[in-house]
Amino acid sequence: ITGLAFWALTSLSLTLYEKGTHLPDIALRNANGETVQLADYKGGPLVINLWATWCPPCRREMPVLESAQRQRPDVTFLFVNQAESMQSVATYLATQGLNLDNVLFDASGRLGQAVGSMALPTTLFYQPDGRLINSHLGELSQASLARA
Repeated sequence: ITGLAFWALTSLSLTLYEKGTHLPDIALRNANGETVQLADYKGGPLVINLWATWCPPCRREMPVLESAQRQRPDVTFLFVNQAESMQSVATYLATQGLNLDNVLFDASGRLGQAVGSMALPTTLFYQPDGRLINSHLGELSQASLARA
């Protein structure tokens, strides 16, 4: 009985751990207002940056991420804004001269909750199969992004 209880507890723990390390099944909006599924971005290395325009570290790391997106076309970068309007984000990007591909909008912060993000910026690194392999809380430098 003890062995069976241990096996059941271990199996449950592994199942919960595995669920938390996979790309969440969440729908977001793109810059055109269309609904997109995060799962649609599986198939190659994926970097997801959770950010907001009011967040100073987010603002400082944006040029680093923009540069990485240009230098690494083999990696998909998603810039998931947390709870801001499309207009305010578009204005911010235009005034800063930032040209980011794949800007997505998470109006309710569901993605941050699903991945356990407690602060911004949070950057998540996924394998092509959608498994989380690394995460970084706080501002990324060129060196820390390259290492991740």
